[in-house]
Amino acid sequence: MSQAADRFRLGLRANWQQFTLLVVINAFVGGMVGIERAVLPLLAEHDFLLTSRTAVLSFIVTFGVTKALANLFAGRMSDRIGRKQILVAGWMVGLPVPLLIILAPSWGWIVVANVLLGINQGLCWSTTVIMKIDLVGPARRGLAMGLNEFAGYVAVSLAALASGYLAATYALRPQPVYLGVVFAIAGLLLSVFFVRDSRGHAQTEAMQLRKTGNTPQPSFGHVFSLVCWKDRALFSASQAGLVNNLNDGMAWGLFPLYFAAAGLAVEQVGLLAAIYPGVWGLTQLGTGALSDRLGRKGMIVGGMWTQATGIVLVLLGTGFPVWAAAMALLGLGTALVYPTLLAAISDVAHPEWRASAVGVYRLWRDGGYAIAR
Repeated sequence: MSQAADRFRLGLRANWQQFTLLVVINAFVGGMVGIERAVLPLLAEHDFLLTSRTAVLSFIVTFGVTKALANLFAGRMSDRIGRKQILVAGWMVGLPVPLLIILAPSWGWIVVANVLLGINQGLCWSTTVIMKIDLVGPARRGLAMGLNEFAGYVAVSLAALASGYLAATYALRPQPVYLGVVFAIAGLLLSVFFVRDSRGHAQTEAMQLRKTGNTPQPSFGHVFSLVCWKDRALFSASQAGLVNNLNDGMAWGLFPLYFAAAGLAVEQVGLLAAIYPGVWGLTQLGTGALSDRLGRKGMIVGGMWTQATGIVLVLLGTGFPVWAAAMALLGLGTALVYPTLLAAISDVAHPEWRASAVGVYRLWRDGGYAIAR
């Protein structure tokens, strides 16, 4: 045991190189979905002449369902075979996504691309979350999740901003989607050649807990039931995650169309699509660490109310400045909730089944995209 403890030391300082690498990789994961934020809803109407909101939002539904199921698979298989293999598999699935969008002759191709993107996001984002939790140990989980989500959603914002600019300067495709080719290749190469598996760190933490007599070893079915209804803390976190991504689905799929219908230019729509994840990503640098000090519950409740205020302001307000403020409020509310929920799940789940619990939680959370339809 002492040799394992020496080899798999817990803490951010002891693992800063791998942690930083995973932050960079998660930025590429976020960039993959960011290129779609400003472009795809407009592409549906401009290139494919879709007028039905149900048809336009079909890409978000397929993305959300497949990502939710991929989260569940990633969590369970990370506990069984390790984290790195799942991360690499997610990047391999993501490689064709930008090419399908560039070449798509019909909207069906876009839907297929988003099935693959959902798998990519579920496998890659879940494993980077799990690996960071493994590396830092129990004391700094909020900070770890804040850094992880900061990287992912700042990348979403910057990619949305860049794709909106490229769409306004050139066309809705292919120029904005070239970014996705770069992100996918870079993420795959870094994952294959530089990432080390972190399951040993989780096993080290589990051995430390066993010294206190805490040795749970539940089946996956039991873990599923704990997260879904038996454990009140895990169940309430899952419900809050679902509502959060329901709001995110509206911001992604409906708000760009709403702003465009109000007469805003493409570059303004792209900027609004970038403000929300930008504020979300940047403020998570503070909110995740703050939850380590202040606790999780109050920040989650406050974050949900802040999101609600932003949504109401979008619906009741008029004009770019008001909507920019509304999107900033929506981003701040999400920043209070997002890393805090992940840290709360990790607080309750035992290291030996924590990855599975995170996967079940993310199944619930990303199911909100489908409900947002």
